[in-house]
Amino acid sequence: MPRGPSQQPPTPLPLFPLQTVLLPGVTLPLHIFEPRYRQLTVDLMTGTVPEKRFGVVALAPSAGFEVTSLDQLKPVGCAAILRQAARLPDGRFDIVTLGEGRFRLLSVDSEAAPYLMGTVEWLPDAPARIPGQRAAGDKIGELIASARAAYRRYCHAAWKQGDWTEPAEDVDVATLAHLLATDCLLPLEDRQHILEETRPLHRLRLVTQLLSREAGILAALHAIPAPPADLRQQAIEN
Repeated sequence: MPRGPSQQPPTPLPLFPLQTVLLPGVTLPLHIFEPRYRQLTVDLMTGTVPEKRFGVVALAPSAGFEVTSLDQLKPVGCAAILRQAARLPDGRFDIVTLGEGRFRLLSVDSEAAPYLMGTVEWLPDAPARIPGQRAAGDKIGELIASARAAYRRYCHAAWKQGDWTEPAEDVDVATLAHLLATDCLLPLEDRQHILEETRPLHRLRLVTQLLSREAGILAALHAIPAPPADLRQQAIEN
């Protein structure tokens, strides 16, 4: 993962604005059809862009068709690492990326490259601080159990059995909130709030509250959203 802003200067990073929020540790498939992002994909594949890394940042509600300024984008995004790429006969690409480090967007430049470029600083997680080693372990364990229980309540209300898989038991607390939120149909603003939260325990509490809220809404409305596989397919079509 990239180091924190205090450990390295601002970094240039290609940007891919989307109507979605990528979270660290989460897989995001994308269908690439615009010429500028076809070029970005080629540059990622050939090593022109270092470490096959680019930034996914959500569009602000008032964003126009052409992004040229900071106010058209959310202030915090997530780096994505290219994992797989398949070129289609017509020159489009289907790619699979993995969310990595969180960043704050400092500036954007629509003229320096064929695609949008940004200058970013990395935003690492803050250390979890709970006084007392034994008390800390107990409190973190209770928080993890509550978060997983909220996730199961949501999934039982939203999906059919077999459409979802709970994260492994050995997932660390800093990653767990992102994974629990992955297959849940949360509004973009909620996902952005999760991304921007740098305190792991606060983030896990936030996800617990959001999933509990959504599970209650689904139960009250007797509504069932699209299954997780369909949500991922929607990401491919962006």
